[in-house]
Amino acid sequence: MTVFFLTGTDTGIGKTVATAAIASVLQSQGRSVAVVKPAQTGVGPHEPGDADEVRRLAGPLDVAEGVRLPDPFAPDRAAAIAGLSLPSLGDQRDLILGAAASHDVVLVEGSGGVAVKLGVAFTLLDVAAQVRDAGSDVGWFVVCGAQLGTLNHSTLTVAAIRQRGFTVQGLVIGCWPEDPGPIEQYNRIDLSLYTGAPVVGALPCGAGALEPREFRRQALSWLPVFGRE
Repeated sequence: MTVFFLTGTDTGIGKTVATAAIASVLQSQGRSVAVVKPAQTGVGPHEPGDADEVRRLAGPLDVAEGVRLPDPFAPDRAAAIAGLSLPSLGDQRDLILGAAASHDVVLVEGSGGVAVKLGVAFTLLDVAAQVRDAGSDVGWFVVCGAQLGTLNHSTLTVAAIRQRGFTVQGLVIGCWPEDPGPIEQYNRIDLSLYTGAPVVGALPCGAGALEPREFRRQALSWLPVFGRE
């Protein structure tokens, strides 16, 4: 089995929609996919979270959350405000490994960026290291923007992942404008030059608002390189 971790260069960058698009491509190839969200914040007990949105867009698949917290902050702060404890590093690892035991691919969507704490003293990088040490193949996708600032943010994010000995399979631009200007067009070229990781696709801005069947139909055209993997 393979576990892909998805992180973003910023909050609101399009991780959830990118996760759904990748899941759609994988399922179109006949692969069994599960999605894990270790920490969901800013969502009430009975409201749909990010994992539910992935399932709505990508179609039926197994989803799991490690913890759900109502306040829209980083998980450690949201847990402190709520007076709750976050799942331990081992618990978060086991949630992912449990999904991996019965699926071809597990997509793990982080919260915010790669340095955001998912516990008192650990991040998504530490969770990924635990999953790797347990024997799973681990890879990463970084969801980034196309606007000014993305070269710096993306380079730092990719470097942080590589420092831990992981491979970044590619960058996914989470919001590609209908009429891109020179900034977006040059950034799409320069992202690979700066980070050393390929841009494997770009999702049109507003893709998450598409009717789910149309979203799935178009997903492969947004991620053509990934679709040939």
